[in-house]
Amino acid sequence: MSTYLFRLGRWSFRHRRVVLGLWLVVVVAAVLLGTLSGGKTNDTFTIPGTESQRTADLLKRTMPALAGGQTQLVLAAPAQAKITDPGPKAGVEAALAQVRGVPQVASAADPYPAGISPDGQVALVTVQWTDQPADVKDSSLDALKAAVVPAQQAGDQVEYSGSVFPGWRLAPSELPEVIGLAVAFLVLLVTFGSLVAAGLPILTAILGVAVTLMTVTALAAITNIASTSTTVAIMLGLSCGIDYGLFILFRHRNQVLQGMPLEDSAALAVGTAGGSVVFAALTVIIALCGMAVVGIPFLTVMGLAGAGAVAMALLIALTLLPALLGFAGRRITVFVSTRLRPGHHERVAKTSAAESPHTLGARWARFVVRYRIWVSVVGVGLLVVLALPAFSMELGLPSGASQPTSKTQRRAYDLISNHFGPGYNGPLLVVTETGATPAAVQGLAAALTGQPDVAAAVPIAANPQVAIVQVIPRSGPDDPATAGLVHGLRDNRAAIEATVGTPVLIGGTTASNIDVSQKLSDALPVFLVVVVGLAFFLLTLAFRTILVPIKSIIGFLLSVAAAFGAQVAMFQWGWGRHLFNITPTETISFLPLIMLAIIFGLSSDYEVFVVSRIKEDFTAHGDARGAVEHGTARSARVVTAAALIMFSIFVAFMFTSDPIIKAIGFSFATGVFLDAFVVRLTVVPAVMAIIGARIWYHPDWFARYVPDPDIEGTRLEEHLGLTPGEPVQSPR
Repeated sequence: MSTYLFRLGRWSFRHRRVVLGLWLVVVVAAVLLGTLSGGKTNDTFTIPGTESQRTADLLKRTMPALAGGQTQLVLAAPAQAKITDPGPKAGVEAALAQVRGVPQVASAADPYPAGISPDGQVALVTVQWTDQPADVKDSSLDALKAAVVPAQQAGDQVEYSGSVFPGWRLAPSELPEVIGLAVAFLVLLVTFGSLVAAGLPILTAILGVAVTLMTVTALAAITNIASTSTTVAIMLGLSCGIDYGLFILFRHRNQVLQGMPLEDSAALAVGTAGGSVVFAALTVIIALCGMAVVGIPFLTVMGLAGAGAVAMALLIALTLLPALLGFAGRRITVFVSTRLRPGHHERVAKTSAAESPHTLGARWARFVVRYRIWVSVVGVGLLVVLALPAFSMELGLPSGASQPTSKTQRRAYDLISNHFGPGYNGPLLVVTETGATPAAVQGLAAALTGQPDVAAAVPIAANPQVAIVQVIPRSGPDDPATAGLVHGLRDNRAAIEATVGTPVLIGGTTASNIDVSQKLSDALPVFLVVVVGLAFFLLTLAFRTILVPIKSIIGFLLSVAAAFGAQVAMFQWGWGRHLFNITPTETISFLPLIMLAIIFGLSSDYEVFVVSRIKEDFTAHGDARGAVEHGTARSARVVTAAALIMFSIFVAFMFTSDPIIKAIGFSFATGVFLDAFVVRLTVVPAVMAIIGARIWYHPDWFARYVPDPDIEGTRLEEHLGLTPGEPVQSPR
C-alpha cells in the first residue's frame, strides 16, 4: 500500500495545477448542487418494525387528516386574568379564525371548553397540518406566526410546541466552527511555528467540509436527513480533515528540515504517514457505516453522512495536500519570529525533526517507561472511576423540558405542565385496527381511564376504518413511569381489546420516542460486538500480532466507558447544570451508538500513529522498552496536537443552545481527550513496556497467511534506500 501512496503523492505534487483545478471544480459543483436543490434537514424519522410506526402507517392510510404534522398552540392569559375572560378570549378566537386560513392547515380545534386548563388561565389548541412536518413550508409557519398576532395584541402569551412549529428547524450557527478553527489554528501555529504550515490543514479541512455539507444538503431534497447528521458531519469533517493533514504535513516538514528534496519528501510523507491515515480513516468509515445494523433510517443516514465527511477528508489529504505542498514549497519552513523569543520556533522545529531526547515528549516517554507499573495502575484506576456513573445511564429522546427557557417549546412545556399536568406534553394514541361503534369506543376510553398512571382518556376521532382514543399519562414524556405505562398497556393488550372487540395499537410521538430508545438499547450490545470484532480484525492486520489488538480494544472500552460516565454525571445527573446551562435529562438514546462508532475510529487513529512508531523502532533495533520510549517520544508531539485540535472542535460545538448538540460535543471531546492522553500516550506505552518483546509475538503460520499492509512504510523506505539529504528514487 505504501508504494501506491508514494506514487499518488508524487503524481499529485508534480501535477499540482491539475489536482487543484479538479478539486476546485468539485467544490464549485457541490456548492451549485446544494444551493439549487433547495434541500433542508428535518428531525422527523421512521422506526421500522416498531408498534408506533405501524400506528403511524395505519393512520396515514385510513385517516390521512391526522397523519400530518401537529402544532400545539399554548395561549396563556395575562396576569390576574383568565383565558375565558372577554378580552383574552376574543383574542384567541380572532387568532383561530386566521389560523384556519393558513396554507396547509387542515384544522385548528376550538379550545372552549375542553382545551381550557382547570384554573382557566391557559388554552391549548391543536393545529393539524395536511402534510408531514418536513413538508410544511416555512412560508406556512410564518403565516401561522402572523395569524396569532390578534391573541398577542389582546395580551395573551403565545408559545409553540409539537412536531412542527415556527422555529422548529435548527438555524445553523457558524460560531462553533469559527471557535474550533481558531483554536485549531493556534495549536497548529504552536506545533509548526509557521503560518503557511499552520494554514494548510485548515484550508484543506474547510474545502472538504464544504463539499460534504453541500452534498448532504442536496441529498436532503430527496430524503429525510436529521439536523444532527450535518452537525456530526461537520465535526468529523473538520477534526479528521485537520488531523489527517497534520500527520502528513508534520512528516513532510521534518523531512525537509533534515535536507530531503521537496518532491521526494511530499511523496514519502504520503507513502508513510499517509498509510496510517488511510488505515485510520477506513476504520472510522467502516464503524460509521456499521450503524446501519441498528435498522433505524435516520441513524443510518447520520452514519453515512459522517462517513462521507471522513472519506472526503481522506481523499483531500492524499491528493490535494501534496499538491498544495508543491505550491507552498519551502515556505513551510519560514518560521514566525517574535521579539521576546527570536528564533524559538525554528529551534523547536529542528529539535523535533532531529528527534532530540530533550523534547517534552521524550521526557514524558521516559517517565512513563520508568514508572510503567504505577502509571498503568493510576491511568486504569482513573478511567474506571470516571466510568462508574455509566451504570446509571437512562436512554431516551429529550422533550421540550430539556430545552433552555429561551426556546418557545420549553416555555410551552412549562405552561402545559403547570396548568394541565405533565402528561399533556406527551399524549399517547390508542388506535383500533378496524372500525368500532361509538359505544365500543366509549367503553375503550373508560377502560383506559381505569389504567394505572392514566390521567384521562378521550375519543378524538373515528371513521368506518379506525377509531382513536387519546390517552393522557399522569407523568411527563421523559418520565420512566410513562415508558412503564406504554409497556403496561401493550402487555395488557388482550384485556383492552376485549372492551372494544377489535385489535388495538399504542402509538403517538411519545410512544415512538420510547420505541426508538428501546430499539437502540437492544441494538447496543450487538453493535459493540461488531465494533470490537472489527477493531480486532483491523488492528491484527495492521500490526500482525494478537496482543496489540487486545490491548487496544481494552483501552478503547475503558476510554469510551469513562466518556459515558462523564456524560451521565454532567447531563443526566445534572452536575453540569449551571456550567453548561442545561436541564438534567435522559441520555440521548442514539448517543452511545455514535460514540462507540466515532471514539472507536478516533482511538484507532491514535493507536496506529503511536504504535506504528513503536513497531518501526522495534523492527530496526529489537529493544522492546527502548522502542516504546523512542516511538512514544517521536509521536507525542503530533498526536498531542491532533488530539487538542479534535478536542477543541468538539468543545466548540458546546457553544450552542441545543442540549443535544451540547451533549454530543461534550461526549466526543471527553472521549477524545481521555483516549489520546490517558490511554494512547500513557497507559498503552506503559503496558507495552511491562509486556516487553512478547507484545509482538505471533505464530509462524500467522506471518505466512496474514498479509502485511506496511502501514509504517518500512518496506518502502528500505526499497528506496533512504538517506537524509539524498533524492528518493521512485519505486518500480
